[in-house]
Amino acid sequence: MRLTPPGVPVHTAEVPRRNRVDPLGDLHAVEARGLFTGNRGCLVDESRDVVRHHRSNLWITCVTSFRGWRHELDKPGRWTPLFFLDDAVALAAGHRPCAFCRLADHRAYRDGVTAMLQRDSPVRADELNRRLAAERLRRGRGLDRARDRRLWEARIEDLPDGTVFAADDGPRLIVADRTLAFAFEGWHRTAGRPSGGDVKVITPPTSVAALRGGFRPVLHPSAN
Repeated sequence: MRLTPPGVPVHTAEVPRRNRVDPLGDLHAVEARGLFTGNRGCLVDESRDVVRHHRSNLWITCVTSFRGWRHELDKPGRWTPLFFLDDAVALAAGHRPCAFCRLADHRAYRDGVTAMLQRDSPVRADELNRRLAAERLRRGRGLDRARDRRLWEARIEDLPDGTVFAADDGPRLIVADRTLAFAFEGWHRTAGRPSGGDVKVITPPTSVAALRGGFRPVLHPSAN
């Protein structure tokens, strides 16, 4: 796993907005921002209030600083910046690396999926978007959509590092022989990785395929 220090925020705000993402993809207003930003379309109304969970099937994860550009946190009619603790949370929520500001990571993610699908040519970005959209959510409405998440079952010993699964105490990250519980400030409450049995997996199958195929997610330092 690659580890990196916390990134530079895209913008600052006196009061946290509801734009921090948990592993199930829901939005929260908390202080901690994490390593990455990203988007899933415009989520605010003309009053700049967050009123929707997503507005497109293009769910990407971006770096927090790129070419010195700045983007408003809540501009109507423009994409709304979201914030993720790290790649593991973003992947679990249903996002993939941006092909613009994270081109190398996008290619590694794409190539991982391509390898696991045993394709002769790279999987196109639009196919990745369609696959992730089908794997994320059941039909539903509203800002809180954790209840609509599509979870799937797998044996825990078969899951690659960087996968997040549902445990009794909430989402947990797999790293080598350990699992760690999620908090917006970082991964904590370390426990041993169970030796066997099925678990409910939060990270979509396409992203698990990318991890199996060699994509190396950037994890928050607390996962080390």
